[in-house]
Parts: sequence; structure tokens; C-alpha cells
Amino acid sequence: MGLPKSDNENVRMSTATATDLVRLMVQRESSGPGDTGNAMSRLEQRYGIGFWQLSHLRKGNAKTCDLGLYARIRAAYLDMCQRQATNLLHEIKVEAAATNDLDSDISAELEALVAKIQAKKAALK
Repeated sequence: MGLPKSDNENVRMSTATATDLVRLMVQRESSGPGDTGNAMSRLEQRYGIGFWQLSHLRKGNAKTCDLGLYARIRAAYLDMCQRQATNLLHEIKVEAAATNDLDSDISAELEALVAKIQAKKAALK
């Protein structure tokens, strides 16, 4: 895949990527049909990204996405990934302690994944 030829193309690419990330975040935050508005409100409170910004991006109505907003969305997405991986790691450790038959390689790989996500988040700041 080649590099974009103009700054205008970069804007469209970042807006499309931001739209995809917002859709994923809302989907993961939502607890089911009809919870989209509440999920976006929770994301707004947790990450400081405006409800209407999230709404326009989620619906694909946003024509542009400035670099600052894109960086906040990307950081929020990475934070959500880290939270999910940390929760999964906790569940694996609880299961391993309860049954004593879970392979320790799984938790080691997940700990490495959490560390990679933290490093990526630190690099974005």
C-alpha cells in the first residue's frame, strides 16, 4: 500500500480510522441494543471526548477529524484495550488459582500484551 499523495487524503484516512475506532469503542461499551446513547455518554465522561463528536464519527457524518481529536480517540481506544486485557488477565489468574490446571503460558502472553499496550499508550503521550 502506497503513501497518500496529498494532505486531503490524510484527512480522509484519519477520519475513516477515527470513525472505525469510535464504532468499536461504542460497540464494546454498549450493553446491548438501545444502549448506544448511554455508552457514548460513558465514553464522554471517561475520556473527555464530546458526545456529539462521538455521535458524528460513529454515524459517519464527520467530514474532518483534527489531529488532536484523533490522538484522543486513539489513546481512548488503547486504554479500552488495556482495560479489557487487564480484566481478562485477572480472570485467567482467578481461574488458574481455582483449578490449578491452566497453562501459565497464557497468562504470561497476556501480561506481555498488557505491557505492550502500556508502552504504546506511553509513546502516544
